[in-house]
Amino acid sequence: MCGIVGVLGQNEVAPLLVEALKRLEYRGYDSAGIATLNNGQLDRRRAVGKLVNLSDLLVHEPLAGKSGIGHTRWATHGAPTLTNTHPHRAGPVAVVHNGIIENYRELRAELAAVGIAHHTETDTETVALLAQHHLDEGATPEEAARRTIAQLEGAYALCFLFDGEDDLLIAARQGSPLAIGHGDGEMFVGSDAIALAPLTDRITYLEEGDCAVLTRTSLKITDATGAPVTRPMRQIRIDSARVDKGGHKHFMAKEIAEQPTVISEALAAYLDGETGGITLPDGGINFAGLERITMVACGTAYFACVTAKYWFEQLARLPVEVDVASEFRYREPPITEGTAALFVSQSGETADTLAALRYCEGKAEIILSVVNVDESSIARESDLALRIHAGTEIGVASSKAFTCQLTVLLLLALKAAHARGHLNDDGLRKHIAGMRSLPGMLNEALGIEETVRSLSQELSKATDVLFLGRGVMYPLAMEGALKLKEISYIHAEAYASGELKHGPIALIDEKMPVVVMAPKYALFDKTVSNMQEVMARGGKIILITDAEGAKDAGDGTWHTIIMPTIDPVLAPILYAVPAQLLAYHTAVAKGTDVDQPRNLAKSVTVE
Repeated sequence: MCGIVGVLGQNEVAPLLVEALKRLEYRGYDSAGIATLNNGQLDRRRAVGKLVNLSDLLVHEPLAGKSGIGHTRWATHGAPTLTNTHPHRAGPVAVVHNGIIENYRELRAELAAVGIAHHTETDTETVALLAQHHLDEGATPEEAARRTIAQLEGAYALCFLFDGEDDLLIAARQGSPLAIGHGDGEMFVGSDAIALAPLTDRITYLEEGDCAVLTRTSLKITDATGAPVTRPMRQIRIDSARVDKGGHKHFMAKEIAEQPTVISEALAAYLDGETGGITLPDGGINFAGLERITMVACGTAYFACVTAKYWFEQLARLPVEVDVASEFRYREPPITEGTAALFVSQSGETADTLAALRYCEGKAEIILSVVNVDESSIARESDLALRIHAGTEIGVASSKAFTCQLTVLLLLALKAAHARGHLNDDGLRKHIAGMRSLPGMLNEALGIEETVRSLSQELSKATDVLFLGRGVMYPLAMEGALKLKEISYIHAEAYASGELKHGPIALIDEKMPVVVMAPKYALFDKTVSNMQEVMARGGKIILITDAEGAKDAGDGTWHTIIMPTIDPVLAPILYAVPAQLLAYHTAVAKGTDVDQPRNLAKSVTVE
């Protein structure tokens, strides 16, 4: 969840550290801090709250030095106070950490037994104290770091900086991602490539259990056994890591507006212009040999999987199970013969999803992933990784990544349907033609923004909101409720419309807005009946439908949002737009921090 960075530079590193942390702030923004070495002397600056507070502090209390580490925090152990803010220092060593040290209490007790007390509530301080203890016993900095790492249990990405060691950083990874950047007479450490993009385009990704010793001109990596290893250096695409708002007020607004473009790019990556078919990388998948698919994800990605379940089962006649990753990994379900395990994650580093993938290794017929970061842990550990081509997504609440996930999952379902004989060539071409029209349809859908902005002023006064949908609109209702909760802090729930009478209808009164997602398709009349039950009890309906649906059922609603008419199969991708815009404009009306909502982080790399 936290973001870490390290720099061995040729010039003053404080500005570089702060700039890199800006690109990592989506990981956490409870506090931030940096530590540097100036003429061999270790010093640090820390501030509670967002990174701007640290930037302001550095104006008045600058920090010199050409070597340094930095951290932006999402609090796990201990409140977001100055005392608990990273970097943590113990004598001659400073440490930044992303993850959770599970045995820190036991380690604290061991340190206390030799007279070493802790001063913070964090698990990370224990790492710094251990390193100091080993140094005091005569260990070199490298030996102290390795001995410390060997004592840790849990998940971590660590970076150590030592007093008197101007040309040394030590980094380690276990369960949390970490990348090394190569410069000209400079070296860098970062939680991901985004942080390092302005500094270098040459990246080495550490593997599980790796420990890296960096100087300005060298990189030495050892694996979990202590054996020297070589990890490949890759050249990243700087453009894909560019972070700016592009003239929009918020990253989320920009990312919503980018959806026609990024979906075009996703389609271009998988649609063969010559054959008119769908092309998968690395030889694709033998769908004919599959008996079922198990899909695993968290958060918004989970709702993408629930949507895809409808597509795979209806189009390809392939049974699908969908699981929340945090439950799947501990339930330890049987993986039967002929099962494809599919994992969806924007970052490709989601801790629970990665653990679920590792559980399926050696059990599933094939391990697939749908990710936005092609060098992520989940991508690298999959038999086949399908990139969604959404580009960097900074807003914590996912928007363009969700619709790109849906796009790639639908392409996969269509490929499966064709391979399994449930969709002929003409049928496939028809669906592909529809998908090619998606960017234009999304552009048209974005035209509802002023309507949504107006009604969101009223919606922002609500304390509770109910979302209803049937069929493929049900997971979209769930995603709409999640979005509203995430960034507006309004309590929202989603139900399958047919479940309304089985409890939720008790909540309905004249103060309860109910968002009904109901294009005029097969289940429209049933959904409208459920909607009428709400209206009969004074509930305020926001109906999201197409022109025909508005004509038939728009009377008596509080508000009606009219969407372009689209093929039912494609509707979930299109109807993500009003769900996103409702949440966004309601949050703006309430004055919440849209891009960095409280208590959340973009990438959940701890359990």
